[in-house]
Amino acid sequence: MKYIRILEDLSLGDVPLVGGKNASLGEMIGALQSKGIRVPLGFATTAEAYFALLDHNGLRPKIFKMKGSLARRAILKSAFPKEVEEEIVAAYRRLSKKYGKDVAVRSSATAEDLPEASFAGQQESYLNVVGEKALLLACKKCFASLFTDRAIAYREEKGFAHDQVALSVGVQKMVRSDVGCSGVLFTLDTESGFRDVVVINAAFGLGENVVQGVIEPDEYMVFKPLLNKECAPIIEKTLGSKALRMVYSKNGTKNVGLTKKQKGQFALSDAQILELSRWAVMIESHYAKPMDIEWALDGKTGELYIVQARPETVQSQKKSSVFKTFSLKKKGKMLLEGLAIGEAIVSGKVQVIRSVTNIKEFKPGSILVTEMTSPDWVPIMKKAAGIITNHGGRTSHAAIVSRELGLPAIVGTESGTLKLKNGQSITLSCAEGETGVVYEGVLEFEEKEIDTSKLPQIETEIMLNLASPQEALRWWQLPVKGVGLARMEFIINDQIKIHPMALIHYQKIKDRKVLREIDAITAGYKDRKEHFIEKLALGIGKIAASVYPHKVITRMSDFKTNEYANLIGGSEFEPKEDNPMLGFRGASRYYSPRYREGFALECQAIKRVRDTLGFKNVIVMIPFCRTLEEADQVFAVMEEEGLKRKEVEVYVMCEIPSNVVLAEEFADRFDGFSIGSNDLTQLVLGVDRDSEELAPLFDERNEAVKRMIRQVIAVAKKKGKKIGICGQAPSDYPDFASFLVEAGIDTISLNPDSVIGVIKRLAASKPK
Repeated sequence: MKYIRILEDLSLGDVPLVGGKNASLGEMIGALQSKGIRVPLGFATTAEAYFALLDHNGLRPKIFKMKGSLARRAILKSAFPKEVEEEIVAAYRRLSKKYGKDVAVRSSATAEDLPEASFAGQQESYLNVVGEKALLLACKKCFASLFTDRAIAYREEKGFAHDQVALSVGVQKMVRSDVGCSGVLFTLDTESGFRDVVVINAAFGLGENVVQGVIEPDEYMVFKPLLNKECAPIIEKTLGSKALRMVYSKNGTKNVGLTKKQKGQFALSDAQILELSRWAVMIESHYAKPMDIEWALDGKTGELYIVQARPETVQSQKKSSVFKTFSLKKKGKMLLEGLAIGEAIVSGKVQVIRSVTNIKEFKPGSILVTEMTSPDWVPIMKKAAGIITNHGGRTSHAAIVSRELGLPAIVGTESGTLKLKNGQSITLSCAEGETGVVYEGVLEFEEKEIDTSKLPQIETEIMLNLASPQEALRWWQLPVKGVGLARMEFIINDQIKIHPMALIHYQKIKDRKVLREIDAITAGYKDRKEHFIEKLALGIGKIAASVYPHKVITRMSDFKTNEYANLIGGSEFEPKEDNPMLGFRGASRYYSPRYREGFALECQAIKRVRDTLGFKNVIVMIPFCRTLEEADQVFAVMEEEGLKRKEVEVYVMCEIPSNVVLAEEFADRFDGFSIGSNDLTQLVLGVDRDSEELAPLFDERNEAVKRMIRQVIAVAKKKGKKIGICGQAPSDYPDFASFLVEAGIDTISLNPDSVIGVIKRLAASKPK
């Protein structure tokens, strides 16, 4: 056959014949189907079929000089040569006899999907095409899409001669994702470039809604290094609103609304997430590069399929040791939130454009605010300072193109076009983790470029202080040896939001407003306690993934009673204290009848992180442990909850004078110490660290504090136990970090933005 190739007969060497998408499909069928990866079978027209159509209708070479609209019209009016039409129809009949008449028709240009050339959606695709006449029309529509204004401009920008680019049409059996689900996945984190994860977006119905950014999809993240070790390393599950489902209609496809119950359900099960992720790793390994993959779940058979795979073209092209950091000097009034795309900050004036028909009104350098984007928006996206959309996820058109253009964008804000006004000055910040924030006015910010390969070597190990799972992957390039302080409180406050005892004793809550809040947040969970355990486990798991296999020292919750009371439902379970800083906090809570059940949920989350997710690098730290007897009581509770002392390392926060005075005895019970310099300074000097009046007296560099630190370091060394510091002081004071090194500290745990500066200072202060 001259004009048709069966997909399974193709390989990557056939790009000139059938384009990148179709060659890649053939490659996967031939190389990976035997390993269990399912790819819908079908056929592809060759580049010769495209040129034969042009020649048969006298369109070559004049079509390459026509305006885009005239070229498209000429192709749609043209007739296929008899032999081309016969081959297409014969191949379709064979396919439909085996799998049914509904097919997917996708464009595959012979110059697309090269590492330097892969803008999203340059040519068209058509789903649920039924019948020979409809198929032939869809093929011509695909050929015509080679002459859209955006495709012409793209070729000119990339230096491809118009007459040297052909188009192949891929025809595959339809995967019935209209009654299942579909989406996109990447084999790296699209924002930070972190290579050890698979990121999956998913929505009910056919996949166009995810690709075009019409809806906010679910997002799942899986840690690749632990995938084949009999664990389930899912480190993120975010429920998208998924307001619409694209389904079959008489004329192709249509969108229908989802019920409230459907919106509250994840599109994929954990088993399906893991299966897709294993496939993604296999595909990435075969191609030897990060990949951008489209997938679909057939709702009738329950089987997953890969429907497209191409190289990822943004993060994979960057030098891994070089990255930029942006930080606001001062935050302002928050106007809007959404998903952060990119990690930059930009200020500018808003321009709201609701329809693509009005894009000529766009003023270069403005921040584009719109409902969503499609390939037709690319010309003005290139001229924008930043982009904000109401709809879309991380794999939407707006997100993909923004990354390729190097623009900060915030997608899925829901109300950007309503809350922001033309000409309004705003600051768009994508430098605060996964959540992008729009601030009122023009705010000052700092931009730095860091090349970690040029940093000096030091002997002391540097670790990170991390609270937010959303920010964890942002710092993967830093030369650190783990996380010295993972703060559990941030995850509880920011993602769980509910007091654990309110979940355990829901029936005791009398306030109906609180009950409604709890019901809304825990919707979808049969057991409300599972909301706490799962969210906490996923958050800790994501932090652990960012530095794997190095240790992640996870501090059990250390809220004060007033902070616990501020959690939803918390006031019902917390005593009122005059001085919460020195009250019912830390270890004293864990064995107390007031909170022991809450601590049990924390222990179950840690156990899940280690045993189910597989992060054995997560260890435990007990804060504010006043006495040896308290330590023994805490260990007893941990044992009861399945955290066996012989299996899990446990550190103690050294932040109370008794921890120093009885350091030898504490060393006999714990595996290591982590100095909390804030509380230790407060209790050594008798200074309330929150007191403005006494602020000049609060100084970790006071000799009394330093002697305490020297003393506990000496005892730890003598007892063969690890000792580090996770307090603020070494981040704030260069001389304090040098003092710690001189005293023999094993590790210094720093805030991420302090790491580079402290490394340089410690290297400069080393004796020559």
